Amino acid sequence: MSTSVVPLTPDLWPQFEDLFGKQGACYGCWCTHFRLAPAARRESSRERNKDHIRTRIEAGPPPGLLAIEDEKAVGWMQIGPRADVPEWNNKGRGSAPIDAADAADPGVWAISCFFVRTRARGRGITHRLVEGGIDFARGNGARLVEACPIDVSRDSRSIGLFVGSSQVFEKAGFERIVERKAGRPLMRLVLTPAG
Repeated sequence: MSTSVVPLTPDLWPQFEDLFGKQGACYGCWCTHFRLAPAARRESSRERNKDHIRTRIEAGPPPGLLAIEDEKAVGWMQIGPRADVPEWNNKGRGSAPIDAADAADPGVWAISCFFVRTRARGRGITHRLVEGGIDFARGNGARLVEACPIDVSRDSRSIGLFVGSSQVFEKAGFERIVERKAGRPLMRLVLTPAG
């Protein structure tokens, strides 16, 4: 089965909505966790989160990529400049930037979240999304792409895997630059210009 990886534009909202389902993926988050301050998250609801991400998608530029098979979304990856996911830059997080200026630098991008349809898991969808994300970031002027995935052991469950597995990023060429929290390295890929 062929998988295409495409930027999430407003016309793809129905596929994104279908992928996330009635619950909104990850307990109604709708991929707003790193977009909203903790107080706003506590006051929010599944429907408000959905409205928030839909407004963001409609405003553009694309906040991430969809993996599509047979016109149906099977996976999602949130990727864009660090400034687009302000809570990812919070000083108390393992994902906080090494240089504080990186939080506002349009050339420093973050891969912050994944969601893969249950039946599509274990087929390399996250690998394809990361590969597509590298090209997407490079094509949009990014110099660096960072991620803060989780190291997964054989007995680990999927809890926390919305941030991705460090093995996926290692395979894509990302290097560990710091580990502030055990098992949660901040990883970086330095991009060469498109050409």
